[in-house]
Amino acid sequence: MLRHLIVISLLSLLAGCAGLTSHESIGGQGDPLLWKAHKEQISTLDGWQISGKVGIRAPKDSGSGTLFWLQRQDYYDIRLSGPLGRGAARLTGRPGAILLEVANQGRYEAESPEALLEEKLGWRLPVSHLQWWVRGLPAPDSRSRVTLDGDSQLARLEQDGWDVEYLSYVEQNGFSLPERIKLHGDKLDVTLVIKDWQPRKLGQ
Repeated sequence: MLRHLIVISLLSLLAGCAGLTSHESIGGQGDPLLWKAHKEQISTLDGWQISGKVGIRAPKDSGSGTLFWLQRQDYYDIRLSGPLGRGAARLTGRPGAILLEVANQGRYEAESPEALLEEKLGWRLPVSHLQWWVRGLPAPDSRSRVTLDGDSQLARLEQDGWDVEYLSYVEQNGFSLPERIKLHGDKLDVTLVIKDWQPRKLGQ
């Protein structure tokens, strides 16, 4: 089972578009059939470019920064500037080969983005779920509880000890994608505001 640690420095996601989860319970206003169709459409996105802002609130470490995230199937390049007074951080890699570069600290390598980011930055965020959550999808490899809005897309997601709220969506290239997301974990809150979504379908 994936360790749910790690950063919004984000978001690393490795898997591409594996199958959709069958471990979810569904509630809310939406139509489960429309939700299934929405998931199938969004899961075809295996590439994107995102820019925006991220805020983190923790008992001893809070602040905000800017986010850039490039995803190309199983390769990612995630850059965070100015969060929590730490300067710039860049996370790049693909499954089994992860590199973290931290301004004025150095370069670190590992097989797991979760372990690397927790060890070097001290942040415990669900990095390996974020490629799913950022698209408005539950991660497919563990149980989840989804609450649908009136448009049959995620209003709320509960998974692996995290409560994820979807506050608004934006239409881009025929896809309805999250624009404002709040993640609530154990003594840690993360807010993600996406200013620019550029979705791609690469594997076709």
